[in-house]
Amino acid sequence: MTLSKTTQIDRLLSIMARLRDPDHGCEWDREQTFATIAPYTIEEAYEVAEAITQDDLPALREELGDLLLQVVFHARMAEEAGHFAFPDVAAAIADKLEARHPHIFGDDASGDAQTDRWEKIKAQERKAKGAQSAIDGVAISLPALMRAEKLQKRAARVGFDWPDPSGAADKIREEMAEVDEAAPADKLEEAGDLLFAAVNFVRLNGIAPEDALRAANAKFERRFRAMETLAASEGVDFAALPLDDQERYWQAVKRAE
Repeated sequence: MTLSKTTQIDRLLSIMARLRDPDHGCEWDREQTFATIAPYTIEEAYEVAEAITQDDLPALREELGDLLLQVVFHARMAEEAGHFAFPDVAAAIADKLEARHPHIFGDDASGDAQTDRWEKIKAQERKAKGAQSAIDGVAISLPALMRAEKLQKRAARVGFDWPDPSGAADKIREEMAEVDEAAPADKLEEAGDLLFAAVNFVRLNGIAPEDALRAANAKFERRFRAMETLAASEGVDFAALPLDDQERYWQAVKRAE
């Protein structure tokens, strides 16, 4: 007999409850906490993104299941502690979606563009939670590159932003010089300023820095592997080559693309 989709959710919740049973559950699952599970939650989100990048729908289905397990796991631990349960999680996001789409679920006829309306509603939500700064609520646990972009976007909403990419480009050159001139104890800070300026420049060119760096990583990996393969096909140990010869392989791979 095929279970209904709703019943499958109930089945998953029941499995998690059994795994966490203090007497008969799985030892590993019983020992976990919010803090120990959090890294897995982040990892699964990235694996969902990877499946999408690879246009692998069977993998996407599997990875979404792994990500859903993380939600169920956290919700179960919260239920055991008397805080909330999975239905409360589902209700909270349902309420949020309805509140953030008054033009669909309400009677909003303001005529605001969707993005403007969305940002106004989110700002109201943050204020209701006690936010005092325009940059309150940008999660500290975000990857540093993504968090830099979000901080800059929040600042830009209150006018603190370069009017065009040229200002950010000048800032990159300034920060590069400061990295070169910095004392060893100050290089970490100056290098951070340089990366922050680079995020600003990329963002102002309408490109998501995280996407850009992910693409650059993939390109470097592809070309590096191709260099190793090309050298091996010629009977050459790539790692033993001087840099000039390695560069020759790099240029050959670039030309071949």
